[in-house]
Amino acid sequence: MTKIVERPGSLLTRRQALACGAGAALLPMMAAAQPAQPSPDPVITRPIPSSGERLPIVGLGTDEYFGGGIAQQQVLDGVVKALIGGGGNVIDTSSDYGASETLIAAALAEGGLRQKVFLATKLERDALDQAGIDGSLRTLGVSKIDLMQIHNVSSRQQSLAPLREWKAQGLVRYIGITTSVTRAFDALEAVMRREKPDFVELNYSLGDREAETRLLPAAAELGIATLIDIPFGGPGGSILGKVHGKPLPNWAQDFDAASWGQFFLKYVIANPAVTCVIPGTRNPEHMADNLAAARGRLPDAAQRQRMVQFFEEL
Repeated sequence: MTKIVERPGSLLTRRQALACGAGAALLPMMAAAQPAQPSPDPVITRPIPSSGERLPIVGLGTDEYFGGGIAQQQVLDGVVKALIGGGGNVIDTSSDYGASETLIAAALAEGGLRQKVFLATKLERDALDQAGIDGSLRTLGVSKIDLMQIHNVSSRQQSLAPLREWKAQGLVRYIGITTSVTRAFDALEAVMRREKPDFVELNYSLGDREAETRLLPAAAELGIATLIDIPFGGPGGSILGKVHGKPLPNWAQDFDAASWGQFFLKYVIANPAVTCVIPGTRNPEHMADNLAAARGRLPDAAQRQRMVQFFEEL
């Protein structure tokens, strides 16, 4: 499950901009006098090992927080546009996430956005039948799903046979398995080694590093792409709460982190076994800020160790 954890805004708000008062009137003249700014660094991409297809390393996760209705549709529309406009394309959802699939379908119908995204969804273990795949295809309004995953795998004996059949039929492009809890890692690793799916989705963050010692090395060894859920989580809840109101350390600029969200995301995506991290948000500005973590420098091994020590001393 992809948990949505909102964080204090790191960008200038509309109210703050207006508060600049009369100085704002000078902005057009200042802009005219300033040289054109260079384009931002491109979004970093990583390959899917089974095919070589490359994905931006930051995407979007959704959950039952998108409960349906006009207001939620407008929220998701804005977040999806921020994702695609900022150079991302991965959207992860599930048939079990309330109205998420329906809202995503509507958001992607605007301006032909479907062709610009890599769409991942999930089915529960008791829905791995034709009705299950037909339901997701129909709800998402597509004839083929980029990635179909089995949600919350907890059995070492889990079979991927139905997903392989759908892949052979051309209904899905890739297949995978997921978890959002560390206690399922034994089962997940057993299925990874026996079934060798294209993808595995798992929980990993600076505050929850168990995947570094087990599943991420296994994924690298087996050539399995990884989606990272709950990148702002930990055993005690959101790790963003630990830094609320605290200044970002000056040395974060050494790897181009300009906000706490980027700080935590860059820790995750600096691990070479991570293909894409999928933080959830209901705020287009936070989506843009998340994508900024996919640009510029990433922390090296020594910097990542410093990040761990810093976090543990908070």
